[in-house]
Amino acid sequence: MAVTNPAPPATQAAAPYRWRWAALFVILAAEVMDLLDALITTIAAPTIQKDLGGSDSLVQWLGAGYTLAMAVGLITGGRLGDLFGRKRMFLIGAFGFTAASLLCGVATGPEMLIASRVLQGLFGAVMLPQGLGMIKEMFPPEEIGKAFGAFGPVMTISSVGGPVLAGWLVDADFFGTGWRMIFLINLPLGLAAALAGLKFLPEFRLSNATRLDLVGVGLVSVAGFLLIYPLIQGRELGWPAWTFVSMAASLVVFVLFARYETGRVKAGKDPLVTPTLFRKRAFSGGMVAGLAFFSGMIGLSLVFSIYMQMGLHYSPLKAGLASLPQALGGVIGFGIAMAGLQEKLGRALLQIGVVVMAAGAAVLGVTIHLSGTDVGVWQLAPGLALVGVGMGLTMAPFFDIVLAGVEPHESGSASGTLTAVQQLGSALGAAVLGTLFFNLLAEQWTFGSAMQATVWVEIGLLALTFALSFLLPLRARPETAGH
Repeated sequence: MAVTNPAPPATQAAAPYRWRWAALFVILAAEVMDLLDALITTIAAPTIQKDLGGSDSLVQWLGAGYTLAMAVGLITGGRLGDLFGRKRMFLIGAFGFTAASLLCGVATGPEMLIASRVLQGLFGAVMLPQGLGMIKEMFPPEEIGKAFGAFGPVMTISSVGGPVLAGWLVDADFFGTGWRMIFLINLPLGLAAALAGLKFLPEFRLSNATRLDLVGVGLVSVAGFLLIYPLIQGRELGWPAWTFVSMAASLVVFVLFARYETGRVKAGKDPLVTPTLFRKRAFSGGMVAGLAFFSGMIGLSLVFSIYMQMGLHYSPLKAGLASLPQALGGVIGFGIAMAGLQEKLGRALLQIGVVVMAAGAAVLGVTIHLSGTDVGVWQLAPGLALVGVGMGLTMAPFFDIVLAGVEPHESGSASGTLTAVQQLGSALGAAVLGTLFFNLLAEQWTFGSAMQATVWVEIGLLALTFALSFLLPLRARPETAGH
């Protein structure tokens, strides 16, 4: 799930594009595919593991493989459109994403499924940035707010309906497909979006586009893999020495990446990520806060789905329905923030959201402790709803507040970097919290006790997010607030 922070550009094309609203519909369809595929495997993962016979790491890789590939691809996805044309790259991404979905749906084993999920993430990273770039060029100033405003309802419906849809598709077992239908459902949507894109999307290309920084992309990819792979596989392999060497090496490669990008700037070449961003306390603090926040948020969702289905023996559909209070709470929190509190409170709103989310997690942990193995959906609802409200209050101002700490000419690189950090945090959360949960189960902890421990780790990550938030600017810039 790629959350973006688009803002209106300074200049617009003289004449609005004729098919701009039809093109917007195509772009929104692509966003729906990405958001659904980021959510549905969380609910379907236990069923997939049981059917394919994979280890516990399969459950983690289903989400981590997708988001790690998305993180790496998003850094350079927008530049591909500048070089080769946004329409062309959108169509390549859409057709590729659809084909990868088909491969997921016909996967014969864990390895094929994980590889197909990685392909989904890579093609998604090619597809999504093109749509945002085209919106900025298709719409005149008086319409661009409405265009970006359409993302809110679409993402809301997808986030609320995604887990329920996944549970329903798995339980319904249409044509004997079971969990495979959660991927196969992308085929008509993806093909329709791609074919409509052929007709309605405009072709824009920047004449001054620079060459790709392939070395930088390679360094980021290696660093991410060296970190995530041992975190997920280490437990099942008994934590051999190489897993710790690999994680340490990932930090070294990240440092090499930063130095390489600095060298490119000194040589007069365009960097993948603007190096000066890392010297800004507000932005660096925002990146670490984003890693902590998104890793905890996604990791908790994954572990909670496993707990409901394997520990409480909920069906996939019941687990999806049980997740509704969190999704609805997120909608409410986001709506409250966008109703004017974001401009009035600024950074304080983000901090309030983190506190509310931590309170909800604490309520959830206490509920699980008091109820034992006999936990009903309605007992879980209050804690989940609070978690959701806190998520909405936090996410609404997050990108705008962090970006207020960079110079206007750095905002493009900073926005892309933050979106990649969001995806990397999601992969890290599936790796760290998933590994913790499965490790506790292997040590004969009950599902309830392991879930409680995961909740307290999430509260710790939220505490870290809260502490780091004091490094952020007090308010967003007026021209970006609310976008």
